[in-house]
Amino acid sequence: QVQLVESGGGLVQAGGSLRLSCVASGNDFDINAMGWYRQPPGKQRELVARITSGGTPTYADSARGRFSISRDNAKNTVSLQMNSLRPEDTAVYYCHAISSGRNYWGQGTQVTVSS
Repeated sequence: QVQLVESGGGLVQAGGSLRLSCVASGNDFDINAMGWYRQPPGKQRELVARITSGGTPTYADSARGRFSISRDNAKNTVSLQMNSLRPEDTAVYYCHAISSGRNYWGQGTQVTVSS
């Protein structure tokens, strides 16, 4: 089992920045990919960015050039630096991890970008 706990959400004005962090804990886990998804109001959950255990990132088109994902395998953490935020980035952001072929999700953290 893997538990994921996010932090760093909040309210920010358009053009501002936020940094989300997620720490994984549990017993005998072997995390492969980690990443961030988001669910805007009234919409489906969507990928924002993910990163392999080797450090290779993948970004959604909406995030590329503005967001940066990183991870620390020794600390079992993944972070998302979000710059140049837009009102359309408003969503609940979820940390995601794959371990031993199973998907794990955090509880989510709200990001609100005001215009």
